Amino acid sequence: MLAVVATLKVQDGKGPELEALFRELAAQVRANEPGNLAYQLTKSRVDPDTYKVLEAYADEEAFKQHSRSEHFRAAGAKLAAVLAGRPEIEQLDVVV
Repeated sequence: MLAVVATLKVQDGKGPELEALFRELAAQVRANEPGNLAYQLTKSRVDPDTYKVLEAYADEEAFKQHSRSEHFRAAGAKLAAVLAGRPEIEQLDVVV
């Protein structure tokens, strides 16, 4: 199993737009990616412009399929309009 934490910094005041975009994307991920085990947007309690996406995949191939999916690519341009920079992606090995 592979876990991913994606840190997203949004432009001031763009949090609600990110959340709306993510609701659509998460619904598509859950409906179309059987190898995706979790896909959850979280918001920092310390910095309201920082979000983290907590993701889990059955294996590396499921993560690659997610990255190549049409719905993920289509969301990329929309997300870029609200982000304050590139997402920081960290891949983690699930231990237990």
